[in-house]
Order: sequence, then C-alpha cells, then structure tokens
Amino acid sequence: MLIGPIRRPSLRSLYPDAEGARILARLGRALFAGDDGLLAALVRILGEEGFCVRGAHEFLSHAVVPPGVLGAVAPDEQAMADIRRGIEVVHALGRMDIGQGCVVQNGLVLAVEAMEGTDRMLARAGECRQPGEGGVLVKLLKPGQDKRADMPTIGPATVRNAHLAGLRGIAFEAGHTLLTDRDACVAEADQAGLFLIAVTPEPLTR
Repeated sequence: MLIGPIRRPSLRSLYPDAEGARILARLGRALFAGDDGLLAALVRILGEEGFCVRGAHEFLSHAVVPPGVLGAVAPDEQAMADIRRGIEVVHALGRMDIGQGCVVQNGLVLAVEAMEGTDRMLARAGECRQPGEGGVLVKLLKPGQDKRADMPTIGPATVRNAHLAGLRGIAFEAGHTLLTDRDACVAEADQAGLFLIAVTPEPLTR
C-alpha cells in the first residue's frame, strides 16, 4: 500500500545500484511525467515484480465519505458557484497531470496546486486574497487517476491552513478523498466557521 507524501528527487541526485538502475530504466519517460504518470508507472512495475498494490481507501473505508455537508456550516450560492468553477479548473489541471486542487474566490482563481502541495498553495492563496467573502479550496481526484496512489487527502491541518488563508470552506470529491481524522476536521471547521462538503463533480458541472 502506498500512502503519505514523497519529495520527488532530482535525477542528478540519484546514485542507484544495479537493481535501482534497472528499475529506473523501466520507468523510462515516466520519470519526466507528472506525479500521476510516475506513480502509475511505479504501481505497474511493482505489479510486474510480484507485488499486489492496494489502495489506502480499501483499508481506511471510514475515511472516505459520501456526498453531503459535514459539520454545522453549509456553502451558499456564491460558494457553490466557486466550487463549480474550481471543479472545472482542477479537472483541466488533472488532465495535464499537474495537481489536484485550486482556490477560487468569487469566480477568480487565486492559486492552483502543482508540486508544492496543498499547504503551500493555501499560503499563496492567502497572499492573493481579494476583498469580500473568502475563497473555496477544491480538491479532486485527477481524471483517470489510479486511486491506489496519491489519493486526495484532507486533514485537520488542511482545515487550519484554509482558515489562516481566509477561506470560507473546502469542497472535496466524495468517495475519492481520504478524510483523515474526520471528527477533528469537522471540529476545526465548525470552530473556524468553515464549511466542509463532499461533492460529486459531474452533476455540478453539467
């Protein structure tokens, strides 16, 4: 099972042994792809080496939630419009294997996630915040992504950082996002006055 963040190393910093060189050669062009392309190639090679790779969601079923609002705060019409805009943006990013998230405020895209990760994206979004109601973090699985590696994840720290960035809520993909420590996430969101909503993207963008 593959779970948790990794830092992609520079190829120049690698000094593989014979077995490592063999694996790198099999990765081929995937070494220069986005995270999803590289991880998909690793999952394939691990399978060819005799491993059975399983997704974290298969064991952490309690961390995957159905559609709906979690907690005491619900998004209003403007927030839902920002969520729909965010879904369109993240799907475009995902098709290019760039990232899984973005921040939208009143229709304006404040930040998109690349290799720096969600927390640093949130910090940038806070620096770009516009006057008026706060923005929304949208976090989704990339189109066609293999859920056995790098599933979108929301945790209490994500909620705190969203609050520090001046956001009003977080929308994430129902059934395809790991919600670590659900009770703590909801408590953090309620205390900060943020909404948490699990969404099914397709109906919202038709």
